Amino acid sequence: KPYEIWKPVALQECDVHLGEFLRALEEELSRTRPAHLVNDDQEQAILVSVSRKSLADQEESLVELAELSRSAGLVVLDQVVQRPQAIHAKYLLGSGKLKEVVIKALQHGVDFLVFDQDLTPAQATAIAEVTEIKVIDRTQLILDIFSRRAHSREGKIQVELAQLRYLLPRLTGKGTAMSRLAGGIGGRGPGETKLEVDRRRVRDRITHLEKQIEALARNRAQQRARRLRREVPIISIVGYTNAGKSTLLNVLTRSRVTAHDRLFDTLDTASRRLRFPAEREAIVTDTVGFLRNLPEELMGAFRATLEELH
Repeated sequence: KPYEIWKPVALQECDVHLGEFLRALEEELSRTRPAHLVNDDQEQAILVSVSRKSLADQEESLVELAELSRSAGLVVLDQVVQRPQAIHAKYLLGSGKLKEVVIKALQHGVDFLVFDQDLTPAQATAIAEVTEIKVIDRTQLILDIFSRRAHSREGKIQVELAQLRYLLPRLTGKGTAMSRLAGGIGGRGPGETKLEVDRRRVRDRITHLEKQIEALARNRAQQRARRLRREVPIISIVGYTNAGKSTLLNVLTRSRVTAHDRLFDTLDTASRRLRFPAEREAIVTDTVGFLRNLPEELMGAFRATLEELH
């Protein structure tokens, strides 16, 4: 274990020289830091996986979580893995493993604990209270990445819809930040609590965004119908995120679609013409990539985009 637990003793009975002990402790902490030098503006994280799946499955999923974390701008310093016989209802991981997480977090001075499994609001709050560190789960991390990558109006609408669908069942009245939704939305009705107002605002906003998504879907359907009437073949590039789909589109069509080596760099659909000899042509479409356990909120919000694959 990377720590010891000392029983309480009277000061006069303690045989440890406090000054030497503190110096040794500071030396040990400083010794562990040089391997993880980061810029001051980079936030640091420890990854946590608590699952009853095989260790191989956990490690494979953690590799993906590490890539997601880096794509979100986090520096991953360590990871904690547990395969418990039963999942702890309050903390997800056992008390002993939670102590190990606290020790590692203090040792590295991290800003975030990133869990590979989705947390309930109660679990996230309980873990944050014990560790005094920001706690996020896999879905929150992916939503954050999508929020950073969304540039077009359509992309921003889809991401906001996914975020609100994730937020709605988690509104508990404790520390709920509604600043992004505060402008231009109806005020409090008779007898409503703040929590009820927050939920109503989110539901109203979700309804509004869903109508915009439906309009986008109709426009895409009309575009596909026109292409079919013209008998223009449509080729969809489908694959895992960061597998090189945008790069392939650029090579095939001699285009300059933005392509970076990071997860979910492409959120918006890009369609380009591919010309063949004898005046034949096809439409090649690149869209958002796939990921294991992609949040249901995102799958629903990006329905209009994914319809381009049909």
